[in-house]
Formats: sequence, structure tokens, C-alpha cells
Amino acid sequence: MTTIHVAHSPDSDDAFMFYALAAGKIDTEGLTYVHELQDIETLNQRALRGELEVTAVSIHAYAYLSDKYALLPHGASMGDRYGPRLVARSPMSREELRGRRIAVPGMLTSAYLAMRLYQPDFEAVVVPFDQIEDAVVSGDVDVGLLIHEGQLTFGDRGLHLVQDLGEWWFGETGLPLPLGGNVVRKDLGAPLIQKISRHLHDSIAFSLQHRVAALDHSMQYARGLERERADTFIGMYVNDWTLDYGERGRKAVRQFLDRGVERGFIDRPVTVEFVD
Repeated sequence: MTTIHVAHSPDSDDAFMFYALAAGKIDTEGLTYVHELQDIETLNQRALRGELEVTAVSIHAYAYLSDKYALLPHGASMGDRYGPRLVARSPMSREELRGRRIAVPGMLTSAYLAMRLYQPDFEAVVVPFDQIEDAVVSGDVDVGLLIHEGQLTFGDRGLHLVQDLGEWWFGETGLPLPLGGNVVRKDLGAPLIQKISRHLHDSIAFSLQHRVAALDHSMQYARGLERERADTFIGMYVNDWTLDYGERGRKAVRQFLDRGVERGFIDRPVTVEFVD
């Protein structure tokens, strides 16, 4: 196999991560990468069907993918004392969330699992991630669970922060909140998987070392963010955690999924497998 389909979200942080691969800045040793851009919940569903060789997925979704895919050590999105943010039109306590209609970006997203761990008693309303702020402002839902750039822009719409789930998770565990990762299909075989892993690492490292050029590339996916704010957002989710989970990051993944199993939000035990 010389063509690898690699899928990720059309977001500034993913675009930054994959810049060098997309722009031909690194040696791919004879492999051709074809990039497919779709929202994360669509990618989760495609991964369930085993359609893609390499794809970004939610860590929550990985619970249902571990038979087909292994987690690559590079490409994680970790919320280190920050993460998906619950917002509402007026201040609200954790207890007041009980029974509320809450807009979520997908049932397999890590944001959704974190929300269930934080407050299990609510009515989930699935809304495309980039329409959640609108749903809260209009009153279609009581609360919104924001991912991507919305974590930085909700205040511009007059919305109030109810809880940052990454901060809550850190208080509970002392660990970062694992949100997304890149997976590779295990049937590709070890030699090809190792090559793909090396290329992904090199792409992330290149972008971190050539930040201005990578940011230039990423701005086309920034959904209206000014450059400084886009750079802030990218820095939240493309950093040292992205180069490698490390032992603490791997522990965070296992603990997040284990808690989901223990609380009954994941219906099977999960064996987490990382590519070495």
C-alpha cells in the first residue's frame, strides 16, 4: 500500500498538526497521503466501520474501536486544566444542570462522556458543534457544551461559563482531559504502522518549529477567529502532549475510559493499545 487516507477535522488545530504532511514538507518515504476533512463525530462513525487507514477520533469513541485500531502516540488533543466548556444564558450551578436540555456535539465525543461523568442527569440534544452557541442564545436548549473555537468565543455572545470540564477533571484526577487522538488500523501491519507514526510525529514537530507558516496554513480553517486568538486556540491543543502522550497522558486515557465503564456510560471493558 502506497496511498494512505488520513482523516481529520476541518479545524485550525488539526490543520496545524497536519500542515507538513499536506504541504509536502517532510519525507514520506514513498507514501502518498490523501487528506479527508470531516467533523469529528462523522469521523467517529466512519472509524466504527473501519473505512479509514488513519483518522482522528474522540477518545470516547476509541472505546468502540479498539478491536480495529490502535492509538498512535502522536496527535493527541489534551485539555491540560481546560477543555469543553458548559455555557448558558445566565449563571447556573452544577445541581441546576439536572434535567436540563443540553446541546452536545455528538454522542461519541469525549466532551459528551466528560459531561456524563460531571452531571449524568440531563437531556442530551445533539447539535452540530458550530451551531451550539446559536442554540443556547436562541433558547432552543438550556445549556451548550462547546468544543473547538467556541471555547474562546462564547463570551462575545453574552453567554456565561457554567463549568470548564477540563478544569473539573484535573481537580478530580490531577490529570489532563484526553479529548482526541489519532488512530491507525491494525491490519496495516507493524512496518507500515511504524512508518505512518514517524511521519505524523515529524509533521507535528515541523509545525511547532515553523509556527508562522503552519499558522498561515491553518487560518483557512479558523472559522472567523482573528489570528491571535486562533494561535491561542492552536496552542491549547497542539503542544508537547501532541508530540507524545507520555506516561501521564496514557494514564489519563485509561482512567477516562475506565471511569466511563465503571459508571455504565461505556458498555464494555476497554483495552487501550498504543503504537510503540
